[in-house]
Amino acid sequence: MCGRYTITVTFEELMLRFYIDGGKAPYHGPRYNVAPGQAVPAIINDGQHNRLGELRWGLVPSWAKDERSAYQMINARSETLLEKPAYRIPLQRKRCLIPADGFYEWKKVGSGKQPMRMTLKNGELFAMAGLYDTWINPADGSKLSTCTIITTTPNKLMAEIHDRMPVIIRQEDEPLWLSRSAQPDVNALLGLLRPYPADEMIAYPVSTKVGNVRNDDPSLIEEFGMGTLF
Repeated sequence: MCGRYTITVTFEELMLRFYIDGGKAPYHGPRYNVAPGQAVPAIINDGQHNRLGELRWGLVPSWAKDERSAYQMINARSETLLEKPAYRIPLQRKRCLIPADGFYEWKKVGSGKQPMRMTLKNGELFAMAGLYDTWINPADGSKLSTCTIITTTPNKLMAEIHDRMPVIIRQEDEPLWLSRSAQPDVNALLGLLRPYPADEMIAYPVSTKVGNVRNDDPSLIEEFGMGTLF
């Protein structure tokens, strides 16, 4: 799964990397411990330009009776997207990118677990594949826009840490993922949902402080203890 990640860049870096059209945007600064249930920066395409907005992490389908499904849908398995209406419908027209520069996972070590942070070797921003939807509260008509991060089988690096990893979309494939085509090539989209090459990533141990969502500071991404693992 993917249950925590980081996005520690400046607003300007984010705008430049994803060719985001100007205007108001919600990103307020570096975040070192993004968690489910929080508002997260997300990128969609309006048919002409990339736009940056906020989505709450934890998908609530448009047809849901209430919000309770959110914490059960922080991740969507790439292999079963077409089997579940909550994911199959957004896959057609409501795809998004979740920008990040690292994500956390917990590796079993002896009788305990060691939190690890995964990044690209070059340290650059990347985009995780996401789906979004908008739910309207039947009680008061208020709108809630939410998202889920798609996961896939692990690459060689991740296999030693966890049995799932987020789908990282290559930069050259981002326009296809964000395309607003009325009749998308679903097979082409599914073909993007593969493990990112292990030789382009690194993993290293970090402090157990990352386990508490109230902690959100630069110390969380500092290497801790064991030394970098490749």
